[in-house]
Amino acid sequence: MFIYLIILVATAWLVQSFLGFFQIKNFNKHYALLRQKGRVAIGRRRGFFKAGTVLLIAINKGNKILEVRKMQGVTVFSRVKPMKGLDGKDLLKLTKQDLHIYDKLTVAAIQDAVANVKIISKGGEIPIQKSLFERLVQKLTLKKEVN
Repeated sequence: MFIYLIILVATAWLVQSFLGFFQIKNFNKHYALLRQKGRVAIGRRRGFFKAGTVLLIAINKGNKILEVRKMQGVTVFSRVKPMKGLDGKDLLKLTKQDLHIYDKLTVAAIQDAVANVKIISKGGEIPIQKSLFERLVQKLTLKKEVN
């Protein structure tokens, strides 16, 4: 019985890895297409129980938005799709009025892209976001140090 459970888990992991490969391939294809138009700002917002969101925003040298594509979903079946409504606007001067038509995760991803462009334009590096596991370990370590 235990061997069947191991085989089931291994099979599920292989299928997820296989499908994840195609998701990354799809993302890279869209990134390359947008990269031909200019710089590409990437904004991310992880969803915990909701769909995560990744935005690819093609911008010119003046930070004017040329095209936006979005990948949103909770599974490896989510794909990159065009997103309308921001073309022609200045990425660094977006207002709440520009963003009110989008869901919270999309707005957060747009704000992440803006922050990333500001960091890069000043010569900085974008900090790597910690995983849920890393954050939990950090919290547990801090609690032990306090006690």
